[in-house]
Amino acid sequence: MSKNYHCCGPGYASPEEAMHAEPEKVLYTIALYTGTGVEEPDYLATVDVDPQSPTYSQVIHRLPMPYIGDELHHFGWNACSSCYGDESKSRRFLVIPGIRSSRVYIIDTQEERAPKIHKVIEPKEIIAKTNLSAPHTVHCLADGNVMISMLGDGEGNGPGGFLLLNQNFDIVGHWEQKAEAMQFNYDFWYQPRHKIMVSSEWGAPKTFYPGFDLDDVAAGKYGKQLHFWDWSKREIIQTVDLGEEGMIPLEVRFHHNPDSTHGFVGATLSSNIWHWHKSNGHWNVNKVIDIPSVEVEGWPIPVPSLITDILLSMDDKYIYLSNWFHGDIRQYDISDPTNPKLTGQVWWGGLLKKGVSVKGRQSAAGPQMLQLSLDGRRLYATDSLFSTWDNQFYPDLKQAGSTLLQIDCNTENGGLKINDNFLVDFSQEPNGPSRAHEMRYPGGDCTSDIWI
Repeated sequence: MSKNYHCCGPGYASPEEAMHAEPEKVLYTIALYTGTGVEEPDYLATVDVDPQSPTYSQVIHRLPMPYIGDELHHFGWNACSSCYGDESKSRRFLVIPGIRSSRVYIIDTQEERAPKIHKVIEPKEIIAKTNLSAPHTVHCLADGNVMISMLGDGEGNGPGGFLLLNQNFDIVGHWEQKAEAMQFNYDFWYQPRHKIMVSSEWGAPKTFYPGFDLDDVAAGKYGKQLHFWDWSKREIIQTVDLGEEGMIPLEVRFHHNPDSTHGFVGATLSSNIWHWHKSNGHWNVNKVIDIPSVEVEGWPIPVPSLITDILLSMDDKYIYLSNWFHGDIRQYDISDPTNPKLTGQVWWGGLLKKGVSVKGRQSAAGPQMLQLSLDGRRLYATDSLFSTWDNQFYPDLKQAGSTLLQIDCNTENGGLKINDNFLVDFSQEPNGPSRAHEMRYPGGDCTSDIWI
């Protein structure tokens, strides 16, 4: 008999209980036409991931947005395990921003396999009330509000800020009180028991929208700082400059254990992982994984691996990372957070041409966004990064369409193996090939839920 952990509000009482939840049967992913030449709206794809289902590994529903060119990117829930103690809350609405349009969609998933649009927040309203643009990371808060990192001001300049929405998805305003040290914005994660939030830096929308220019790095137009915020006072209390070895720190992940001060950030361009923890009232940050660049024919410089996503297993035993340029996904044992051990690696696409085929299909890019099952046994991966960057580095992707891959994870001894029975091929979509990005499950996942 399965245990019922949904006795209170949404989510789970603890990370341990989350690991005993029912396996995911449905997965939501962003599917994009922005930048592909197909003049159709981006859409939310519902994918059947139940091995017992006749439609396993297929897109079973598509919810197109009402506008063209939003560039849906990251998204999150209205409520998660941070609201577990509140019976009035439910994990029902997806908050899906368009990073290019600055429009925010609220999607009702009451019909799990056929979501509907509930509300649209127009960019004019966001800019008029907050002078913010380019929404990125979405996290639900314990008080019922939703917080979104915003990467630019109304004109696309840095540093941006953080947008608060209330329970009705009305604009509250800025979350931050003082942000003088922040040059740019990107991802964030909060750890309530330590009254701390961590945020990272990409660049100003004006810089990254058109594509990547290496000269912009030398000109200081990309980030290299990590910011630690007082969660109660909403102000930066410590900034760590990662220097030339920590260029473009993107995804940040605290341990799921709410008592822990350990966490990690992936420095994308420098292709390394940094670990942080609190010691004697100070936040210490040190590099713990370094992936060497590789010579590739036709490239003027050694090619970095380009770590574009990281996540932690719910038990905080493993960190997973994707190398979008090199083409591999890695699993490291982080039982000792200061000394990760490589325990698994698979290849899918990439510039090094080591990727395998699944169901006769290869990736036309490299592994990018990751999502892990709550029990840690199934890792999903898509291969689109950002429309203009896709077109710049993997121009064939817009004709080939994305792939969504599933990888089996050995949670006892480590190890990764691609599931040959699962592949979602976005080349065959009704309106033409589309590109897939972030993924979520209705029951929560390893990058949504936070415990208070």
